[in-house]
Parts: sequence; C-alpha cells; structure tokens
Amino acid sequence: MTLSSMVVSRDWQEVSVLECILGGLHMDVAVEREPQHALRRLQKSKIDALIVDCDLNGTTQFLREIQHDRHHASTVPLVIMGGNPSKSTLDELGALFAFEKPISVEQAVHTLSAARSLILDDRLRYHRAGLKVPVAVSCHHGKPVHAHLVNVSQGGMQIRTNAALETAQPLRVAFELPGSKTGMKAQAEVTWQDQGGNRGLRFVKIARREQKLLRLWLAQQFFAN
Repeated sequence: MTLSSMVVSRDWQEVSVLECILGGLHMDVAVEREPQHALRRLQKSKIDALIVDCDLNGTTQFLREIQHDRHHASTVPLVIMGGNPSKSTLDELGALFAFEKPISVEQAVHTLSAARSLILDDRLRYHRAGLKVPVAVSCHHGKPVHAHLVNVSQGGMQIRTNAALETAQPLRVAFELPGSKTGMKAQAEVTWQDQGGNRGLRFVKIARREQKLLRLWLAQQFFAN
C-alpha cells in the first residue's frame, strides 16, 4: 500500500533527502515551493503526511489555515522541519513530529518511519474488509439466528438478516475468517439497522487472541489491495 506525502519547501537539498527517504518508505512525494499552492493542492487531493519547512515565508499562516479547516486538520501526521521547536510550539502548530535542519538522515528516517506507522495504524483501525461468509447470532441461550457477514473491522461488523434480533442487550456472534482455521467469537451490540435487514454491530467483548487474529487478517487484506 503506497501512501502519499507533501513536502512544502524551497530547500532542494533537504527536499532531495526527504524524497529518497519517503520513497524508501513507499510513500509518494509531492513538492510545493509556495504554501498557498500547497493549500490549494490539499483542497483537491488526499494527503497522508504533510512535511512543512518552517523557515519558508508564509508557513505560519499556512499552518493556521490548516488548523482552522476541519478537512485539512484531518491530514496526519504533520511534520515540522527547521529550527528547534519546543513541545508547546508543536502543540500550537498541531504538529506531531519534528526534526531539525540540516537534516540528519538517521533522525529523518526514524521520524518519518514513526509517522508512517501512525498513518497505517489509523488506516487499519477503521479499515473494513468486505466478505461474504455466514455468521451465527444469538442472545442468551436462544437458538442462533443465521445471518450473512457483509464487512468487518477491528471494532465491529455489518451483517444482513431478515430475522428479528434483540437490540436491548449484547449479542453473541460466531464466524470464520477466510483462510483462518480459528473460529471468531465475540459479544456485540446493535448500533444501527435499516429496512433491508442490514445491521451494524459494535464489538463490546472479544478475546485478546481473537482480536489479534482479526487485526492481523485485516492487515493482510489491507496490504493485498
């Protein structure tokens, strides 16, 4: 899975180093010399990581505009380079990482690797894998209701069934992930439903071993796409 990044800087020596490092981390790189051009580009396309050279004129206003725009504020993570920013400065600018200039390759690799890990963790947390497998849903000691699994994530699943389900208390769900020899079991609650028999379930209790298995399986599906 290739991620995207944008570097806002005119320092081509530093940009060259960053392009090499980001390429090695399987991240596409877009370079903008002017903060306002970068702002317009952000409005048109999704960027996973934004790296800003604070020595560039106009970056302070650029960062303020990003912070005040909810759409841009969702761009993570923000990396600051230049000077030696304090923690309070980073918090004020909304930055999660920073490194000084001239760039230390070792430090930049460490910082950008951490940034990439954060992006992937965030992606995987909300990633939903679509699949069609049967799932058994039961309440207390009642007879299991048969349903079809539509998609699953780390936090829950969507199922489809025409049978009535008890929504006032947690349900027990059981299913198997394709390619896995271990059956998955969890307690879940209904968070939404529609007239077409679709139900959204949120996991409220799942064993640590099975949670780890689900996370690994989802990661495999994510990187296979």
